[in-house]
This record gives sequence, C-alpha cells and structure tokens, in this order.
Amino acid sequence: MSQVLIATRRNEELTPFLELNGFEVQDVGGDIFKVTRENELPVYLSVSDNNMYFEVDLGNINEIASKELYFSLLDLNTEVLPVSFGINNTNPDDPRLVLVESRETGDLSDQELLAVFDAMELATDKAEVLLSKAV
Repeated sequence: MSQVLIATRRNEELTPFLELNGFEVQDVGGDIFKVTRENELPVYLSVSDNNMYFEVDLGNINEIASKELYFSLLDLNTEVLPVSFGINNTNPDDPRLVLVESRETGDLSDQELLAVFDAMELATDKAEVLLSKAV
C-alpha cells in the first residue's frame, strides 16, 4: 500500500506556537514582540489589524553608507526573497539598516510563519558577509 498523507489544520495562538518551536517571545508593548532563537539577531514582530510586520535591525548605516553598499544591498534583495533590505528612518539621527517582511494574518499557516523566520536568518547571514566587507 502506498503512503497516504493527511493534512490537518488547527489554530494556535502566536506566542505559544513560537515557543513550542524553539523561539523566545518577549512582549515589548504596543503589540510588538521581540522573538529570538538561539544566537540569532532578534526579530521584532508587530501585529496590527490583519497584518504582521517582521523586522531585524542590522545596525546604524551612517558609518558605512556608500553608493556601492546601497547598490550591493539592492542587488542582494533578489537573493533574500521574500525578505528585503530597507532603512528604518524613524529616528533621522540614527538610520538603521533593517531586514523587513510582512504577512497577512487571515490564513497564515504554521509553515508560512516559520519560513519567514528561516528567511530572515538566511538573509542576516548574507548581510553579515556583505557588511563585513564594508566595515
């Protein structure tokens, strides 16, 4: 008899689901969570309405900013999909290089959510290689 696979679906709350999958989740207030796994950079997760926004802070960009670096980051965006590089300019005196991604929460699956964290981790590794050349 050939193997028959049955897909099941159940709903779980975000924090317990992430904790069961090896993440530490800290509520930092205002519907923002700091999510960490092992020695990786934290992912800041913002939940609003029907969307989740993911962000990894890679540091201040002022000291190493150059036309060549920005071009390399934009070029690298094609390799790190579905996440992308951006600048968080919330504080104009401290612009931050970030990795960002978003998802709708309406029909978010466990695999899709975990895949975002995996993509963030892989993109962070690629960023570290690129940024180490710029420092």
